[in-house]
Amino acid sequence: MPSPVIETIGLTKAFPGVVANDRIDLEIRAGEIHAIVGENGAGKSTLMRILCGLYQPDLGEIRLRGVPTVIRDPRHAIKLGIGMVHQHFMLVDRFTVTENVILGAEGTRWGRLDRRAARRRILEICDRYGFDLDPDLAVEELSVGQQQRVEIVKVLYRGADIIIMDEPTAVLVPQEVQELFDNLRRLAKSGKTIIFISHKLDEVLDIADRITVLRGGRKVGTVKAQETDRRGLAEMMVGRPVLFSVDKEERAPGEPLLKVEGLSLKSGERYLLRDVSLEVRGGEIYGIAGVEGNGQTELVEVIMGLRRPTTGRILLAAQDVTGLPVGRVRGHGVSFVPEDRHRRGLILNMTVWENLFLGRHRARRLTAGPLLRRIVMLGEADELVQEYDIRVGSTGQPVSSLSGGNQQKVILARELAGQPRVIIASQPTRGLDVGAIEFVRQRLIAARAAGLAVLIVSADLEEVLALSDRIGVMYGGRLVKEVAASETTAQELGMYMLGSTTGAKEARDHVL
Repeated sequence: MPSPVIETIGLTKAFPGVVANDRIDLEIRAGEIHAIVGENGAGKSTLMRILCGLYQPDLGEIRLRGVPTVIRDPRHAIKLGIGMVHQHFMLVDRFTVTENVILGAEGTRWGRLDRRAARRRILEICDRYGFDLDPDLAVEELSVGQQQRVEIVKVLYRGADIIIMDEPTAVLVPQEVQELFDNLRRLAKSGKTIIFISHKLDEVLDIADRITVLRGGRKVGTVKAQETDRRGLAEMMVGRPVLFSVDKEERAPGEPLLKVEGLSLKSGERYLLRDVSLEVRGGEIYGIAGVEGNGQTELVEVIMGLRRPTTGRILLAAQDVTGLPVGRVRGHGVSFVPEDRHRRGLILNMTVWENLFLGRHRARRLTAGPLLRRIVMLGEADELVQEYDIRVGSTGQPVSSLSGGNQQKVILARELAGQPRVIIASQPTRGLDVGAIEFVRQRLIAARAAGLAVLIVSADLEEVLALSDRIGVMYGGRLVKEVAASETTAQELGMYMLGSTTGAKEARDHVL
């Protein structure tokens, strides 16, 4: 049995009002892929930040290769051989692969930057571990999957033999996920240790040797991947059985409540959207799939009035709302769950109850002349907290103190409480744990059953397939394919997302 490369003994870290890590004993062996899973707020991020030197533990001990070690800061961590690949890439788009890899670790010869030596070493790393990268290409020319490889090469270039991967598949299509897993297996086979953090339990079971589950800041247990399954892991995470299947009854959709006709958006000489047309009917969920950066964000922003289209028009229940400001678009019965809940969905230093009424606070029942009826609002806020199972001590506490899943529930509660006709939900479950994902999906299905038109944008193909009645795929700012969810597969959608219509047809024929 391989010896432990990292051990934590009684590791504890507390913040005001919460114990994030509570006496965690963890053992990670050399050369293994070890997954860490748990609900939002379970303590995964805190534990990883301690191992990366961003936090110092209050109690407990870290042993690195059997030696008690204090990891002073991130620079010290990388000297000790610990590197982290973050979910959100830290790359300079206009720099080349080589320039990004060496940034902050520039080797010199006779006082000058030795680019040739750096390039040669990068090629050696790519050749050894099977990374298909051109060191002279600008990062902005790379696919999302290739950019992630650059991040991995960065930590390898700095000598890391323990690599922490934070939600590494969040924005990858199935083909890119498989390539990533092939790379990780090569790294592990060569003796590198991988710590893999993810909410996607199927992927965790596929890639990991062992899995540690955290709940409420404590370690629930460590299991071998081959000796458990998705349901068992989910129950360890949330303390109850979790439903993975979406119970979506067959129903005939109604009239179109949202129509987009010939929508284009230009920025300078570049088209961000080009001639996009679609419609979403009442009682229907229309899913949009695509690799991030192919126009999905811009499409939602144009529909919501955050951007003005160059050409085309937007109809809500046959009324033209093209170019109207956000407030007037929402006044036509549109609710919006934004992809960035911190920047667009919440005001973090405001309270939970205030966030529950943002944009709805001018309703007559909530005002008395120029004043807000605070008692009424607090009463309704308590009802929403109960109905949406928002885990909060008091609606008077800042919304920033909630976990990501509970913050998302605050947004859902606010957006659905206004009795909308159309819901636009962008990345509605990104970064959420299995329990919160189950809740959000059930609410969207309930909206469909109530006759609402639901437009979802998600990088999670399993989610798009599970929730949608029809699916549109975006590539290069165009809607390149529209298909019934029951008549396609994740592999086919993945090929369209990568711009390959021929490959998509072959993937579909292979499966069907």
